[in-house]
Amino acid sequence: MEKLKLSDREPESNSFKDYINLIRNNIIPITLISLTGLVVAIIYAIKAPDIFKSTTVLKVSKPQGSILESPLMPDFQDFGSDRFIANEIEILKSYTVRENVAKALIADYNLEKRKDFFNIILDKKLLQKGKTTPVKSVSVLAEMLEKTAAIDQKRGLDIVEISVESPSPYEASLITNEYAKAYKDYNLQNSRMQLTQVKEFLLGQRKEKQDELLKSEESLRQYQQAGGIVALDEQAKALIEQLSKFDADKNAADIDMKVSEKNLSKYRDELKKQDPRLADYVESFVAEPYVKALQEQIAKIEIQKAIALSSKDAGAVDKKTLNEYDAKIKYLKSQVEQKKATYKAGILASSPEEVKLLTKSVIEEEVKSQAAKSSYQELSKIVGNYEKKFNSLPSATIEYARRERERAALEKLYLLVEEKYQESMINEQSKPGNVLIVDPGRIPEKPAKPNRPLIVLIGLVLGVGMGVGFAFVRNYFDNTIKTPEDIERRNVNVLAWIPKIEGLGPGGNKDLEFIVARKPDSIPAEAYRALRTRVQFSKFENDGIKTILVTSSAPSEGKTTTAVNLAGSFAQANKKTIIIDSDLRKPRLHNVFKAERYPGFTDYVFGEAEFEQIIRKSDVNNLYFATAGTIPPNPSELLGSSHFDDFLRRLKSEFDMIIVDSPPIIAVTDSEILSRKVDASILVVSAEKTEADLMSKSIELLTHEANTFIGVLLNNFSYRAGYGSYYKYYYYYSRPADGKKGLKGVSKSRVLGK
Repeated sequence: MEKLKLSDREPESNSFKDYINLIRNNIIPITLISLTGLVVAIIYAIKAPDIFKSTTVLKVSKPQGSILESPLMPDFQDFGSDRFIANEIEILKSYTVRENVAKALIADYNLEKRKDFFNIILDKKLLQKGKTTPVKSVSVLAEMLEKTAAIDQKRGLDIVEISVESPSPYEASLITNEYAKAYKDYNLQNSRMQLTQVKEFLLGQRKEKQDELLKSEESLRQYQQAGGIVALDEQAKALIEQLSKFDADKNAADIDMKVSEKNLSKYRDELKKQDPRLADYVESFVAEPYVKALQEQIAKIEIQKAIALSSKDAGAVDKKTLNEYDAKIKYLKSQVEQKKATYKAGILASSPEEVKLLTKSVIEEEVKSQAAKSSYQELSKIVGNYEKKFNSLPSATIEYARRERERAALEKLYLLVEEKYQESMINEQSKPGNVLIVDPGRIPEKPAKPNRPLIVLIGLVLGVGMGVGFAFVRNYFDNTIKTPEDIERRNVNVLAWIPKIEGLGPGGNKDLEFIVARKPDSIPAEAYRALRTRVQFSKFENDGIKTILVTSSAPSEGKTTTAVNLAGSFAQANKKTIIIDSDLRKPRLHNVFKAERYPGFTDYVFGEAEFEQIIRKSDVNNLYFATAGTIPPNPSELLGSSHFDDFLRRLKSEFDMIIVDSPPIIAVTDSEILSRKVDASILVVSAEKTEADLMSKSIELLTHEANTFIGVLLNNFSYRAGYGSYYKYYYYYSRPADGKKGLKGVSKSRVLGK
């Protein structure tokens, strides 16, 4: 026989059948892990508290601009809307809004005083201490709202949803509604900010002008009581009327100029932060001589119209002249608007939304400021001209006229400021926000979480997944031999595989160890007979096989059981057979046959016993055995001695088959020595116990110098465990005479390892 070449190769890929077999073989741990996952999921699903969810739906509209601020193509009219909504969502998530929500929630709790309604708002530590107001602080609650409130935009729509989850359905509804209200108020306040500032400025001016008017009236009254002039002629009255009107108009223009400058300063600073170059470009619009000239012309014509209407011959001014004034003013203003439109079109076409709004505001306020400035300058000139006429009045009436002029001017100015203030109040209140609460959060009737059926399903799936994963990990790190294929992949001949003998384990029935004699019709017994057949046909040279060594890689792998049953199967085939217990490290053959260990073959080799004394007959026909006897100090020297060789030769002369039970080959050299003295060597491998590397090492030792190794016997193979469903059909036998099951349809290619 050629020297055996071992291979450590593994299969290139696992088939679907291999995976099924792996799962079947690990069905118990997979089931246990799966059940554990299921039980944990069920317990969690039962104990998990109900969580209620309330959602408020908002419509956040994009501020509408003029046609010049809109995209050139109608199809792109919604371009930038997503960015606008994204900005609003960030505002919703801002600390400022959350802080306002927190304050409102604390106020709501103080109003309700129902601890069962609240969970997120309450501070459990303060509650345990029995505080009258056991709520979290504004800052803590504002931080919690960042995680508690979920804010999302519906894809492609201007719809924003604010969702809040809480163990209390009332609290979930309360928080989401307060959140929506706080955001709406913030948005409205931000939208009206400019108008509010104008209103507050005009309120201050109104109070100031009212005080000045009262002082002026009191001064005039005191002057009259002191004996001053109490009446003016018609010419003086007309002059004072005109002068006071233009004084009031000039002061009103000054106020308009201050309001515009106040707004303009704010817008310019913000625009410079956003886009400094654009801010410079916009400022150049007002500085352009053409725009400035237009504003000055408008102011002059408006003054001319005002003078014409305020003169003593105002009734003589015909309608045609007034229409001409109006037409000129309208034309000049249209020129300004066209210039504004040109600038806006060039600036706003590709600008972000924030920059568009700021640019529009800057341009509008620049125009207002320039118009107010031009009016103020023209009115200052007119007032100067009228003051010359005023100073030409008689000296006796000039002081009274001066006081009357001051009073009349302040009165007209106060009325103008009052009118503008009332207008600013209306503008502020009429300015709408761009947030609409479409659907307020309702108190949910059913919990949104937990989804108990889903939790149980996930627990089961995770359990099965972890169980299967455990099986794969276990298989990956498991280097033991499990199937005949594991042996064949390493280019090793499989003589046969022996199924696990039920009831033979520790504490079991020891009689089952000699199963070919105790249960000759059983599946393991038939397997041993198949092994006998395979051994008989493994060599044909000379006289065939007569002496057989049975060894293993490590203890407790079934070599003694294999040796006994192989010997018994030869005896049942009418072969005069003897089995020798050459395991001088841990002899066990005498226990199998329930005999005394002494005298044994070592006693014969030492010359302390006769041959006939050590050869004992078993209760099976043609089967004899020789126990180990006295254990020598160095068993290896005994087994390698010529005396042992003589003993083997005598056995060969008297027996047809000699089975040698030897110690594990890895532990000691006894089996390696014996393998050179026999005709055939068999290595017993225990399924799911013997490591592949250990098997390969054992075969190397058996084939190192001897040429007797004929193959491996796979012992304790659990063919029912799922290693290929076809295995279970190899050992099925039915004997019609007694109805017992045995072997039927045996596939010799598998049983014999072919």
